[in-house]
Amino acid sequence: MTLLSIDWAGGFIEAAQFILAISILVSIHELGHFATAKWFKCRVEKFYLFFDAWFSIWKKKIGETVYGIGWIPLGGYVKISGMIDESMDKEQMQQPPKPYEFRSKPAWQRLIIMVAGVIMNILLALFLFIMITYKWGDDYLPPKNLQYGIYADSLGRKIGLQNGDNIVAIDNKPVENFTTIPLDIMTTEAKTLQVMRNGQTVNINIPNDFISALTHTKFKQFIDVQYPVIVDTVLKSDAKFLKDSLIKGDKIIAVNNQPVQYFQQFDSLKRLNPNKVVTITAIRGSDTVNISAKLNDKSQVGVFQVFPTKMFGTIHHSYSFPESIPLGISRCWSTLGDYITGLQQIFSGKVNPNESVGSVISIAKAFSSIWDWEHFWTLTAIFSVILAFMNILPIPALDGGHALFCIYEIITGRKPTDKFMEYAQMVGMILLLGLMAYALGLDIFRLFK
Repeated sequence: MTLLSIDWAGGFIEAAQFILAISILVSIHELGHFATAKWFKCRVEKFYLFFDAWFSIWKKKIGETVYGIGWIPLGGYVKISGMIDESMDKEQMQQPPKPYEFRSKPAWQRLIIMVAGVIMNILLALFLFIMITYKWGDDYLPPKNLQYGIYADSLGRKIGLQNGDNIVAIDNKPVENFTTIPLDIMTTEAKTLQVMRNGQTVNINIPNDFISALTHTKFKQFIDVQYPVIVDTVLKSDAKFLKDSLIKGDKIIAVNNQPVQYFQQFDSLKRLNPNKVVTITAIRGSDTVNISAKLNDKSQVGVFQVFPTKMFGTIHHSYSFPESIPLGISRCWSTLGDYITGLQQIFSGKVNPNESVGSVISIAKAFSSIWDWEHFWTLTAIFSVILAFMNILPIPALDGGHALFCIYEIITGRKPTDKFMEYAQMVGMILLLGLMAYALGLDIFRLFK
């Protein structure tokens, strides 16, 4: 990979969306801790978006709290007096407890303060899913609309799928949206596919190791829509035609005299000829024309074809606001369920963690290289659910770890010592930093690979 081949504009947009999403998620999460701490008369010393190791981009003290923005966009924090947190302020903890300190408050109040951030993230996710459903509704590409069926890639052919098949059901449950088939197979751990082939229903068994293979390829090399190549737009700045030129409406039928029926065949033939001149045969009205074109280093012609959603049509469902509420709530909980299922598959060995675990690099790359608000808010809602779940895990240094100690105190009447809390915080931080380093290492390895 060279510096010139990197899509710097697209990468900047991805990074901007990532930073904006993290800013929203962290601010809402920490606001939960901040508001409940203030409610119970705790002193809040700092409220920071991002981490401020060594210096801050901006800070201002208002009342007893310093508000600021750090320079490391990996999170944020609220520092509450008398609480053992990532700051590891041992000097403060060696002083006698003061009435405004976290450690002086009853266990039930401390429990509420600790879970408030998670609750805020869940509420944010619920709100976003409801509003996304209300604003954009749903667009489906139903299998029945696929005039030419599916293209079975290597992974699809391996389990018995064929080009032209139409997947109509998963474990005998009808498929509504073609684009969600891979994810539906993974999250439900499906055992069978029901396929329409030559007018008859065929049952395809899914092997036990299929989910691992699907994850390994990141849902690629499985299935795609099979469709003819019809030119929609010619990019005049990119296209290099030497003889004649492609125009809107041309149907491509051959490359270098090799027949092309569908896009996948066209794409495969193009990839064999980077930076080369090729002859493209197309049907234009009632005529057949031959166009000489030079492909770029990515084997691109410089045209956009008519995409399947436009060619075959989608089904759109709009919802009123009252209708969006139960649908949004359902999507929030199903997102949580899908994430938990994914973790179970990792721990059970069905999915290789080296292929599915990622750091902030993976998160940033999940955003679109163009600014798409529906995609942005959907990802923000999903990450809000994930952030809530990860934070409530009973691991020291996370909100769930602190909450667990509060629950223990409520049940037993015995409060863990400050020394125990210090050691627990240290162990938790080491575990978390180790996991973060592992995930970051995997992402860096993938980038170089």
